[in-house]
Amino acid sequence: MQPSTPPFDERLTAPRSWWLIAFLIGIACALVLLPLGILPLLAGLVGGTALASLVVSSYGSVRIRVVAGALVAGDARIPVTALGAAEALDAEEARAWRSYKADTRAFMLLRSYIPTAVRIEVTDPADPTPYVYLSTREPQALVAALTAVRA
Repeated sequence: MQPSTPPFDERLTAPRSWWLIAFLIGIACALVLLPLGILPLLAGLVGGTALASLVVSSYGSVRIRVVAGALVAGDARIPVTALGAAEALDAEEARAWRSYKADTRAFMLLRSYIPTAVRIEVTDPADPTPYVYLSTREPQALVAALTAVRA
């Protein structure tokens, strides 16, 4: 019997400071339009803030889920049967796998503002992807969810 709620569901939201930067971009747009009058200034503030907020929101809307026997990370949907061992990575090890240990064939869902990650081996012989690297704030919970779904 499948549980109605997924064992793991995380949204990789952007940090609060990025929202402040989006507002500051709106102020910058307003200041550029200041010589044209008050209405263009307000339009620049609203339009610049809205556009910058849209970019921040779309970048921070990626989700990682373990549901219905599959790992769903962004647009990728990988059956758990095609996955091998999952390893929770601390900040230092995650940095290593993002940089000098990285394989160009790997599927990587990176978020620079999230220091920890999970690396999952891909065992499907038809798939050239050696592993999946996922930035996550809860690496132990993701590993536990993958282990639970496999059992």
